[in-house]
Amino acid sequence: MAYTSAEVRTLTPVRENVERRATVPDLRDVFLCHAWDDRKGSAKELHDVLESLGVSVWFSEKDVLLGSSLLREIDKGLAKSRVGIVLVTPALLRRLAAEGIADKELSALLARDLLVPIIHDTTYESLREVSPLLGSRSGLNTAEDTFADIAAKLAELVAP
Repeated sequence: MAYTSAEVRTLTPVRENVERRATVPDLRDVFLCHAWDDRKGSAKELHDVLESLGVSVWFSEKDVLLGSSLLREIDKGLAKSRVGIVLVTPALLRRLAAEGIADKELSALLARDLLVPIIHDTTYESLREVSPLLGSRSGLNTAEDTFADIAAKLAELVAP
């Protein structure tokens, strides 16, 4: 697996935090932050590829049960995940601008050094217009790698 120097700079501090949190019981490997509109498309695709590689993923579509509090379940998912990934799509950019639930998830993830943005069908320039803090982090980009390649890099990142 080949990494760019920017990916090494991005993923090294995340890996260090993953190793520090390894002793916390019942952790999921990844918390997947995404726009509601992407839940059956690109977010589901990324979720499925990650899980096929043995990565345990907190994903609202399967982890929030009918009748439970969405915000409380998200809060628990954030607390019990090794690393957060944010699937940055045009739909997410619209949701962040509207300050919805994805905005709350992103705020919690930005507070820790456990965040990897994944740019999909948009650009860092568009992201920086909506979220300069998230846009300042280097991450992974589907314009350069497939979801399978990105998932393999994330799987290696969270491997014990």
